[in-house]
Amino acid sequence: MKPKTARKKPVILITNDDGITAPGIQNLVEAVKDLGKIVVVAPDKPQSGMGHAITIGNPLRLHPVQLFKDIEAWQCTGTPVDCVKLAVDKVLHRKPDLCLSGINHGSNHSINVIYSGTMSAAVEAAIESIPSVGLSLMDYSLEADFSASRKYARIIVEHLLQNRIDKHLILNVNIPALPDTLIKGLRICRQAYAKYEEDFVERNDPTGRKYYWLTGRFVNFDKGKDTDVWALEHNYVSVVPVQFDLTNYVLKTKLEKTWKL
Repeated sequence: MKPKTARKKPVILITNDDGITAPGIQNLVEAVKDLGKIVVVAPDKPQSGMGHAITIGNPLRLHPVQLFKDIEAWQCTGTPVDCVKLAVDKVLHRKPDLCLSGINHGSNHSINVIYSGTMSAAVEAAIESIPSVGLSLMDYSLEADFSASRKYARIIVEHLLQNRIDKHLILNVNIPALPDTLIKGLRICRQAYAKYEEDFVERNDPTGRKYYWLTGRFVNFDKGKDTDVWALEHNYVSVVPVQFDLTNYVLKTKLEKTWKL
């Protein structure tokens, strides 16, 4: 009778957009460090709002860092998407079994998914056929309490590792800024229709030259009870499956029937 071979640990790539020294990524590593072989490749400085930007005209640099006990970690001079690309090609030399991005300081629900460096890193992983999860805590403070985020990050990762995962899976997970005892659980949602009503405040610098500060407020136009905004307002962790295929299939079908060009 042949001896049973030990099951190889899954390789989990962790990245973010707040920078490799941010408390959020430290808490994410702590939450899942025993669930697989963890490798961290993250920006060397904050990259919030970078979306799916990549570095083209400048060289990229990778430096090993000792920030996580017994965890291989690299800081990158590029964007979150750069980090995923370099991790696959130059650090791991293979595709990891799962990519986790976060835990972001601040919300990435609704329209924020478009602008988010956190979610763009997750989307890039899925483009490379790596299942991915972007995680965000709705608290921008560096002193934020990540205890509930650690709990739900672990629950989600354990579930994904124990079940067959679609190679293009992307989950956008947002956690309310609440103690764990006040969170009602997970809720699978759709992305709410909402946007920022923006304004640019115009000022003059000491030399008299004009400059602008972006300001605005988040406005939710969606009253549905199946959205991420509704879930978060009602103390649930929102989980939205997203995709990089931006085709509007309903409109495509309609145009095929109505356009006679």
